[in-house]
Amino acid sequence: MLEFAPICIYLVISLLVSLILLGVPFLFASNSSTYPEKLSAYECGFDPFGDARSRFDIRFYLVSILFIIFDLEVTFFFPWAVPLNKIDLFGFWSMMAFLLILTIGFLYEWKRGALDWE
Repeated sequence: MLEFAPICIYLVISLLVSLILLGVPFLFASNSSTYPEKLSAYECGFDPFGDARSRFDIRFYLVSILFIIFDLEVTFFFPWAVPLNKIDLFGFWSMMAFLLILTIGFLYEWKRGALDWE
């Protein structure tokens, strides 16, 4: 248990620093809710044209989720590519299976029209 003492100390110190950094602004913050101008939306010095909290099209979220999914494959390539000469054929074919599954998913999304923007 003694070998985990530095990790526990690090976790306690990081928790304390986080709580201090989150709590200090509340001590020094002024009550700015008395000014309605500070609560209104700011659009480059102009009066707001409409509601600042308008709805976005669902396609924005879909494209961002698809980007995250297919961008994460790059993070799986690095641990595979570094020891490529040491993992033999099993590692190579397991990554090819991973790429095949990703390609099938990409083609499915493409076929369903998730990437079309109309």
